[in-house]
Amino acid sequence: MKKKDTEKTQENNEESNEIEEKELRDNIETLKKEKDEIFAQLQRVSADYTNFQKRVPKQISDTINYEKEKIIKSLLPILDNFERTLQNAGKSENVEALIKGVRIIYDLMLDVLKSHGVEQMKTEDQKFDPSMHEAMLRKTEPDKEDNIILEEYQKGYKLSDRVIRPSKVIVNKLPIEQMIPEYEQTEQDKAVEEPETTDTE
Repeated sequence: MKKKDTEKTQENNEESNEIEEKELRDNIETLKKEKDEIFAQLQRVSADYTNFQKRVPKQISDTINYEKEKIIKSLLPILDNFERTLQNAGKSENVEALIKGVRIIYDLMLDVLKSHGVEQMKTEDQKFDPSMHEAMLRKTEPDKEDNIILEEYQKGYKLSDRVIRPSKVIVNKLPIEQMIPEYEQTEQDKAVEEPETTDTE
């Protein structure tokens, strides 16, 4: 009886081992397929990336050349107008006509810059700002506010919101003794504006 039980147990074990072995083989096959698919995908990604690396520098170069061409084309009419003005300068006896021609070219140039997102910065009656202005000189004009721009030496330009050249300016600098009364006055004004507090106790 025991011998039969042992034989049955062995048969069951063998069957179980065969099932496990089959499952393992199936798993190995599945994993091999997955590995082959992942490897093929990796090869495709690698090939795409290699093509991308070759393509991008060319695209950048083409874009830069296109932008350069666009800027140059927009400047050519100005050059044509300069040429005409210079040709007529010898013939023109009227200085005003010459100045008018130069003014037209100047306005054209500003329009071209504007079309490329470049604008002149305004400095008249503006407070000095070191992020936008470069102080060339300091003057004292008592009737003007401290740190206000008095004159502009050279115009500054912005490309969108970025300063590409700061304005060179003359800034008003009041002496300290002149600034103290101003400070005292503002403090007095503040004191007048503040309501008096009454003690309720």
